Amino acid sequence: MDETAHGKSLLGEFLSRRRAQLKPADVGLPDYGDRRRVPGLRREELAQLAGVSVAYYIRLEQGLSLNASPQVLDALATALRLDDAERRHLHTLSGDARQSRRRLPAERVTAAVRQLMDAFGDSPVVVLGRRSDILAWNRTGHALFAGHLAPDSPDQVATRPNTARMVFLDAHTRDLYVDWPRKARDVVGKLRQAVGKYPDDPHLASLVGELTMRSPQFATLWAQHRVRAWGMNEYRMRHPTVGELDVLQHSLPVPRGEGIRLMVTTAAPGSAAQAALRLLTQTLQPAADMSAPAWPAATGTPAQVLPSVHP
Repeated sequence: MDETAHGKSLLGEFLSRRRAQLKPADVGLPDYGDRRRVPGLRREELAQLAGVSVAYYIRLEQGLSLNASPQVLDALATALRLDDAERRHLHTLSGDARQSRRRLPAERVTAAVRQLMDAFGDSPVVVLGRRSDILAWNRTGHALFAGHLAPDSPDQVATRPNTARMVFLDAHTRDLYVDWPRKARDVVGKLRQAVGKYPDDPHLASLVGELTMRSPQFATLWAQHRVRAWGMNEYRMRHPTVGELDVLQHSLPVPRGEGIRLMVTTAAPGSAAQAALRLLTQTLQPAADMSAPAWPAATGTPAQVLPSVHP
């Protein structure tokens, strides 16, 4: 598939969907109560707000104009009321952002990444790939997020767990988050960002298609074209062993990792959540006996519960 054509269709779809989510009153335009054939702003209204011609904007939505300037993209982002993450996503979808794109290497956990994981001690650590596949975890990370899966499941390339699939299709993971809808929005927003950055990844496209077909909640959120940046998020978790705990999930890019990230979970010093994480660490089996899951096994094998997108 031609990258430029595919990327421009993504750009046009993003502009169209976000335009449809804005009302005239949202951007300071008068609303005379006229019945609109389509929801949201008209193309000419958004073009007026961005200071571009209507014909040019229509060509952008239709994927007919290439290489929109950064200034035009910024003007459109401002008119659409995009936040910083969404603004960067808009630039990523433009043709200029992909001209230097090269084929990405296979994802692997290097010795340097293992050393970085070890540096966090007993803090739960999960290594995520570009598609949010779990490439590795330490003992506490496994126990906190997926104790019902086999500890070595990230090592099996064909059946690696995927955090997006887990959040929407795995009952254990869904129950982990007290505010599951917010976690779901964050996951979809990050996956939307990944699609913009890696538009021609067939495994990523397959994952999105699978989740769209199998989860109505995912399909609804995906259609909104909301973007979430990787960074730090606070969640209240409901763990089957240590109960509820308020945690921070930090996403740290791995140097020269080509999209690989470490997700490190922490809790406030002296808090009940910190005590719960310590208790979780104390309940773990010795490192020499990691063959059994830390939670009761889920129905079916891990491969049946969470099939991978990898060939």
